[in-house]
Amino acid sequence: MEAIKIGFAPTRRSIFSAPDAVKYANLTRDKLNELNIEFVDIAEFNEDGLLYDDADVMKIAAKFKKAGIQGLFLPHTNFGTEYVCARLAKELDVPVLLWGPRDERPDENGVRLRDTQCGLFATGKILRRFQVPFTYMTNCRLSDPEFERGIRDFIAVCNTVKTFQNMRILQIGPRPFDFWTTMCNEGELLEKFNIQLAPIPLPELIKEIRSVSSEQIEEVDGTVEYCHGCAIVKIKEVDLRMVAALKVAMKNLATKYGCSAIAIQCWTALQDEIGIMPCAANAMLIDEGIPVVCETDIHGAISCLLIEAANLGRNKSFFADWTVRHPDNENGELLQHCGLFPFSVAKDKPAIGYPLAFDSPGAVEAEAKGGELTLCRFDGDNGEYSLLLGKARGIEGPYTKGTYLWIEVDNLKRLEGKIVSGPYIHHVSGIHADVVPILYEACKYIGIKPDLYDPIEEDIKAYLRGE
Repeated sequence: MEAIKIGFAPTRRSIFSAPDAVKYANLTRDKLNELNIEFVDIAEFNEDGLLYDDADVMKIAAKFKKAGIQGLFLPHTNFGTEYVCARLAKELDVPVLLWGPRDERPDENGVRLRDTQCGLFATGKILRRFQVPFTYMTNCRLSDPEFERGIRDFIAVCNTVKTFQNMRILQIGPRPFDFWTTMCNEGELLEKFNIQLAPIPLPELIKEIRSVSSEQIEEVDGTVEYCHGCAIVKIKEVDLRMVAALKVAMKNLATKYGCSAIAIQCWTALQDEIGIMPCAANAMLIDEGIPVVCETDIHGAISCLLIEAANLGRNKSFFADWTVRHPDNENGELLQHCGLFPFSVAKDKPAIGYPLAFDSPGAVEAEAKGGELTLCRFDGDNGEYSLLLGKARGIEGPYTKGTYLWIEVDNLKRLEGKIVSGPYIHHVSGIHADVVPILYEACKYIGIKPDLYDPIEEDIKAYLRGE
């Protein structure tokens, strides 16, 4: 993952101690370097290296824009200058982190040098006046664990926002006729969110497969070898080579069109042309950092990109159906799909075999590993979009075909009601990590509503403010 770069603009106010403000700005610089946070500084704009002069705002903004920052950090090293902070934030239009170091006790004469917390209250109000959304990190010491956690969470929020604002999805084929649920409004996605689609017909994919099979034999051979090493191969070698050629071809097309995810019409026209399911090829691409979803589900691809970005690319997402309720657990549910979970989420060594509903080879067979999960679904209709969001945990359950995981939530009936009431469908994206607070916070910057399926909003807010 490309490193997230933030603009570092520590601020002071003239009536409070300038030397102390400079001291804390430098201490904050040192802490960011210690944490390996990449930042762009403003040290050259005045003697203090601080933001307080309105005349510096546009010059600082120009430097930050040229550097391509993805977030703005406004440490209040004393009270700060709230209107200058707001003008800079408005000009940059990136996620904003508001924080200041906790003040020391007054000296023996009752003198206070910074009054940082008071200034944070002022800047928060003026950011609202400027209609600038911002993230607040509690007034804490640089050495407090809340500081490191807050900075790292903000980096993840910036990465999520950056990913959302720069999406281009390769759409291979139209949605299957029977899947009305996966229809989307391409124009609206572009107009509202700058999400771009790159639609190509299935014949273009077939042409690329043929080209790969004759001109990229080494890559195909390498993929076949990888499959034999990482999976139990239960299909014919000729079919495995087609799986490998499909994987290489899809990656080529994603690169050609500058796409970060793929939504493919996975049945039934593809089987008529090449005789296999694309699931195993999809799974390998997911592990290589290109999320792939079935049934041309564009909103599903968006969901996978978001959930991986919130986790900073550490773990890979999986794409599943909400399928059936657990036979024994009242809050249990089966997450399952034909067979495109990435190999990396498998509990044991996966197999490449056959799916539940089709006779064609090429699907992954594996139970996913358990543990704590985040589940999400970006979706919308009638011009309104939201992000279904919540936590789950993997549990034991009976064997079933395909790639699957039995999960438990706090209240399945409540979740079921949300999905049925919409705007969601039977598809969901998951990841083995707790990124619910990151996705929740990112929603304020990307213009969609976070829709928590459990009543945990106050817990998330408490976490984000450092409790």
